[in-house]
Amino acid sequence: MPPRHGHNQLRIIGGTWRSRRVSFPDVEGLRPSPDRVRETLFNWLAPIIAGSRCLDLYAGSGALGLEALSRGAAEAVFVDSDRRAVQQLEQNLKLLGASGARVVHSDALSFLQRPPQPFDVVFLDPPFRKDLLPTCLERLATGWLAEGARVYVESEAELGEPPLLPDWELLRSKQAGQVRYSLLQAP
Repeated sequence: MPPRHGHNQLRIIGGTWRSRRVSFPDVEGLRPSPDRVRETLFNWLAPIIAGSRCLDLYAGSGALGLEALSRGAAEAVFVDSDRRAVQQLEQNLKLLGASGARVVHSDALSFLQRPPQPFDVVFLDPPFRKDLLPTCLERLATGWLAEGARVYVESEAELGEPPLLPDWELLRSKQAGQVRYSLLQAP
């Protein structure tokens, strides 16, 4: 069924699926990254997104992973613990005819305890006010990141810059309303 116009929809901004709309379920705490934030992020990632392997942790609506696939990422793995979000993501990927995509129904921290596989880009947008960011970053550093991988972090603006692990670099950081969004680079 095609998405309804209006509530619980997001628009893919660029690439193959530009202007396509997809639905997402009513799940507490699910807040897709706003259009202008996604536009900025993918301008930052433009030089490396084509052909990259992407991991969308706490995928929710899948906005970031879908945008990456639309812009030429070779692969995107979507991880979310909410069954409704997972089912809607699977439907959206089918609707778009996406290849190179996989949806995993799992808690993000549990997923990161599996044998690691390196990704070029990781989208990390954990639920706010649960202090999940430091643990996620530490687990990502245990083999989940390809050399020079980029890690996009979305967090509460009041937390300021995200915590950096040794030898990590903060490439870019901005604020939009109550959201701080940053791009980190692993060594």
